[in-house]
Amino acid sequence: MKLKIALFTMTLAAAPVFAMHAARLEASRTVPLANGETLYVFKDGLMAKESRFGRAIYLRPGEVVVSADGQQITAVGNEVARLASLLRKDHKN
Repeated sequence: MKLKIALFTMTLAAAPVFAMHAARLEASRTVPLANGETLYVFKDGLMAKESRFGRAIYLRPGEVVVSADGQQITAVGNEVARLASLLRKDHKN
């Protein structure tokens, strides 16, 4: 019985870790930005931006964003709908 309780507890502890990764799994990489936002670069080269509050926000194609390490990145595309869908998927789990 103690083994079942321990396994159940471990499963509950790990659930939030796996629940928040749909967007990160879909992206080929994520880049933390200087202002606390996150840039998602998808496998097809298009990009989307997440606010520091966890919402997909508008990204103008050609907009220059600055990564946390100071690198300037020019945005390609505006996949706000794709990112919003993936973030909603995370919250349904």
